Amino acid sequence: VQLQASGGGLVQAGGSLRLSCATSGRTFSRYAMGWFRRAPWKEREFVSHINWNGGSTYYAASVKGRFTISRDNAKNTVYLQMNSLKPEDTAVYYCAARVLVGTVNHYDYDYWGQGTQVTVSS
Repeated sequence: VQLQASGGGLVQAGGSLRLSCATSGRTFSRYAMGWFRRAPWKEREFVSHINWNGGSTYYAASVKGRFTISRDNAKNTVYLQMNSLKPEDTAVYYCAARVLVGTVNHYDYDYWGQGTQVTVSS
């Protein structure tokens, strides 16, 4: 599975961005998708995941209520809508895939995209 993340950029605090992760290679609908992020000098951090059919989602406490994960299996794409962005959301955001069910652990994921930079100015 190949993953390509996009949609990052520079935004002011309170603004919004939508990240996309396009996949190819194998049956997208078999895979749960996760979003993780890494801020400078910090460990990789779980953000959100969605299971293979979109029926279950989960969010880190730090983004719950502000971020929404979704997927379009017909387009082989997962999205992360980010609203009310804060400077502490600044990071490189990565999408990842694993079979069927998402988890919060980065080491459970088998495939990773290259990352997209999100910068939130105060």
